[in-house]
Amino acid sequence: MNKHLALLSLLLIPLMLPAAAQQYPVKPVRLIVPFPPGGPTDVVSRLVAPKLAEGLGQQIVVENRGGAGGAIGTEQVAKSAPDGYTIVMGTIGGLAVAKSLNPKLGYDTLRDLAPITQSVSVTSILVVHPSVPAKNVRELLALARSGAGKLNYASSGNGTITHLAGELLKLTGKVSITHVPYKGGAPALVALVSGEVDMSYENSLIITPHIKSGKVRGLAVTSAKRSALLPELPTIAETLPGYSASGWYGLLAPAATPKPVIARLNAEAVKALRAPDVVAKLSGQGAEPVGNSPEEFTAFIRSEIAKWANLVKAANMRTD
Repeated sequence: MNKHLALLSLLLIPLMLPAAAQQYPVKPVRLIVPFPPGGPTDVVSRLVAPKLAEGLGQQIVVENRGGAGGAIGTEQVAKSAPDGYTIVMGTIGGLAVAKSLNPKLGYDTLRDLAPITQSVSVTSILVVHPSVPAKNVRELLALARSGAGKLNYASSGNGTITHLAGELLKLTGKVSITHVPYKGGAPALVALVSGEVDMSYENSLIITPHIKSGKVRGLAVTSAKRSALLPELPTIAETLPGYSASGWYGLLAPAATPKPVIARLNAEAVKALRAPDVVAKLSGQGAEPVGNSPEEFTAFIRSEIAKWANLVKAANMRTD
């Protein structure tokens, strides 16, 4: 009798999932930010969360779980129950680079996570402390060549876009600059502004006010095209052709989350990202809202994994 009940239960599961998805959500949703408070990932998450909560009709609880360049918080979500109540604002580091840097990583992005939508694309800006005499990329490269190890740069952690941007400059510019990883964008910014480090590739979401106040000097943007926010800054590619390193964030849930739940999250997240006030705030800080389909985001992540794996190998990047 028990065997028959068990078999019946298994047969009923596919019928129960759509009903559960239709009722979703019936309780608050946790949004894991895999970096400390105050950094760009946190800024985007807390900007989008209220709109997403409004659309879902449930509270979005933002939780910071920093460490390992975003890998710790991302792994937490990958191993959570696939019910739509725990999602992550993933980044290029935790989603596309971590596996190349650490073959023993506890999760696989494409196997263990279900992409919902790419949230934004963000330009980083090559900035230096005012004490550094270089006024442009060419002068910075010349300064670096004048003595190996003389300059250092801060990143928000191993495998983050700020780390990738720095290693790509070293590789394409054929210079030696020491990497100093921090536990997030906020502490890396503090180190730069205080003069603890010489330079960094800071996210436009948090660095623009400091450039305008003169606390740091902006030299160039890491994107392929100039930024509408700071059009006076050239691209690094204008000095080093082919250089391009833009960051991005996106929402993901654990793999095996029911497709109707993913579809609901996608619809509400895209709506939130297209809200006029959200677009204005993001654009005003140099971030470009995206809001694509789960399939498009999956294909994008796949292409980014391949792209950055090549840099990790060529630059001999490591997690230490």
